[in-house]
Amino acid sequence: MIISGKEIATDLKREMAVKVKELEAKYGRVPHLVVVLVGDDPGSVSYVTGKAKASEEIGVRNTTIRKPESMTEEELLSLIAELNADDTVDGILVQLPLPKHMDADKVIAAIDRSKDVDGFHPLNVASLWLKQPCLLPCTPKGIIKMLKTANVEIAGKRAVVIGRSNIVGLPVAKLLLDENATVTIAHSRTKDLASVTKEADILVVAIGRPKFVKADMIKPGAVVIDVGVNRDPDTGKLCGDVDFNACESIAGMITKVPGGVGPMTITMLMTNTIEAFETRMSR
Repeated sequence: MIISGKEIATDLKREMAVKVKELEAKYGRVPHLVVVLVGDDPGSVSYVTGKAKASEEIGVRNTTIRKPESMTEEELLSLIAELNADDTVDGILVQLPLPKHMDADKVIAAIDRSKDVDGFHPLNVASLWLKQPCLLPCTPKGIIKMLKTANVEIAGKRAVVIGRSNIVGLPVAKLLLDENATVTIAHSRTKDLASVTKEADILVVAIGRPKFVKADMIKPGAVVIDVGVNRDPDTGKLCGDVDFNACESIAGMITKVPGGVGPMTITMLMTNTIEAFETRMSR
């Protein structure tokens, strides 16, 4: 069975569109997301376009601010300060990666944590680990939502996460732990990695290496979540971290690239924007 993030996202956006109309009737305006894009990285431009389209579909106001790669870090921090102070802005997202002359950690930390709809602010990350209310990182949040929508039993299962990033690997491991799974965090250099992954009932792969996970690394019947977005070195087409064609017949459920986790990430961004809006308006 292929878990279609695109189909799940479509259903969720339909529900959110109804909610946004209710919020507008209640508060006199809709949630407002501001996306800042520095430079012209093709992947980033594509992501930003997708976020604007999703905003339009559910009725969220979207403002995209595009700046040249020559923009200084000081100028970006000044822009963020203006957006933090703007009461009409509910969510702020600075598209990553940033140009090399900018400190991404410093930029993320400058965003008002209540408007950090990416869930990357250090105080939001800390709250996640302390099990306190916060805006969750979009991709990990989307993965858990996808598993639950597909009726995957998480509690009591063995989960393996390949990847240790603060954006996907570590937070998705924490969310799986919160759902009472037994979680192992590995990486591409883990010794005898296949022996680790073949114990997994749920395997999440987020390392950015095309077709890294092969059929002999999959436990028959396992649920495989592929977070990677890469270019196939042979065909130039988009592919994941998992060799889909080799693993599809072995896995019980599997996501495909594109159309798997990606649409869920953008949809969870919309969810976070609505949550941030409701929190601010209820104060």
